[in-house]
Amino acid sequence: MTSYASDGPLGSTLPRLATPPLVTGPPGGCECGCALTPATSYGFDVIDFARDVVDLPLDPWEELAVIHGGELLPDGRPRFRVLLILVARQNGKTTLAKVLVLYWMFVEIVGAVLNTSTDRSYAKRFWVACCELAKSNRWLAEHLGPDAIRKTISEESLTTLDGAELTFAANNGRAGRSMTLARWLCDELREHLSFDTWDSATNAQNAVPHAQTVCISNQGSDLSVVLDSIRDSALQFIETGVGDRRVGLLEWSAPDGADPTDLEALAAANPNLGRRLDPDALLGAAMRAKRAGGIELAGFRTEVLCQRVRLLDPAIDPDAWAALGVDEPVDLAEHRQQVALCFDVSLDSLHATLVAAAVVDGLVWVDAVAAWEGPNCTKLLRTELPDIVKRVKPRAVGWFPTGPAAAVAADLADRGHRGWPPRRVVVEEIRGEVTQVTMGLAEQVQARQLRHSRDQLLTAHIGGAQRLWRGDAWVFTRRGAGQIDGAYAVAGAVHLARTLPPAPPPLTVA
Repeated sequence: MTSYASDGPLGSTLPRLATPPLVTGPPGGCECGCALTPATSYGFDVIDFARDVVDLPLDPWEELAVIHGGELLPDGRPRFRVLLILVARQNGKTTLAKVLVLYWMFVEIVGAVLNTSTDRSYAKRFWVACCELAKSNRWLAEHLGPDAIRKTISEESLTTLDGAELTFAANNGRAGRSMTLARWLCDELREHLSFDTWDSATNAQNAVPHAQTVCISNQGSDLSVVLDSIRDSALQFIETGVGDRRVGLLEWSAPDGADPTDLEALAAANPNLGRRLDPDALLGAAMRAKRAGGIELAGFRTEVLCQRVRLLDPAIDPDAWAALGVDEPVDLAEHRQQVALCFDVSLDSLHATLVAAAVVDGLVWVDAVAAWEGPNCTKLLRTELPDIVKRVKPRAVGWFPTGPAAAVAADLADRGHRGWPPRRVVVEEIRGEVTQVTMGLAEQVQARQLRHSRDQLLTAHIGGAQRLWRGDAWVFTRRGAGQIDGAYAVAGAVHLARTLPPAPPPLTVA
């Protein structure tokens, strides 16, 4: 193993989050000091197999993972029916996966083993590597017949003389279907955007009492619905002791909110930091990602810090937005001549948000004014907006007539209705410059030219805004993004406030 001279911390062998063993008692043979022993975990045999048989000795973190992940129930079945291992990329996940699969096949002789990956080519590459290792190893080769490797397309398999079989599939609803699976090695669970693969493969294990699914992945985003479901279940048991004790989590990750350039955070997510991974290389990449923000930073967080992010292509850098929150915001009521309002409606028409913005002393100040939710939210918006505008007395009120807010356009266009609009208030439709508006907000945040009052609703909607590219420009995508009307309202209010003409001089009486 390569070792890098460094004054910084070494990667953490122990996971930051872990499901505790059911076995209790004096310390066994695990580095963490738990009570697991060769009698209560098949992981010790995996370590010996990796070192003595296939000549792929496991790294310290991998040894801990197989010991804890291989915990056994008193009747000999795996304690974890489902085991989720989360760790940053390039820390040896593929080696761990190969060792586990070959151990299951040649030592435990479990029956049918399935490997899945992001697409069929990746899964096949793993299968080929296992076949080559089995053929080239003197001990393993003794358990292979002349027709052990079947290469017919869509029927590829590796079969031992004892009846264990390895097949592979892409992530889709056909994975494991029409099979009875004893083990499923699921690579990159973060890429499962639906439960199709999960339902197909896990239901193929229903009739196998000793079945086990091992998922090895790094973190994902809001789209990683299966990973979130499994992790949430495991965290519930870790935190409360209530729930499914047969779902396990071993997670090497940086704490939420950690600075990307924090070496301690990098060490928590990268157990091979300072061993196989060069700390200077990761730190340099962290600096570049932090400076770039957006999609580059989101990718770094998921793949190197193993942190969950809301979006992989965020329109607004969430860290930059959070840094611009203040405890004592400017009172916009004292700057009415600089205030602009903008409202927007969610795609499902179940939420609407009204936001104020003003340029004061060279900074754009943003605050939420009102929000409505539920089936009647647009009706409430139409009813209450005129009175709010009369009270706030902004210079301008805007909205996006080409979006969901078009539902209230008729009332806003009815000049003279209930005194709408109030005197000296300009009502402005934001039409052709939507890309300019959304990208302008991102630029103001990135340039640290904006301040906000840490309103939770606005922060949530800003955090949910993802780019929808239109050539070389982009807007906030609405489809599949949840409610982001607050983000559009912020962008519109900021745009209007920045483009307001100079305020007219105050009226004087001669």
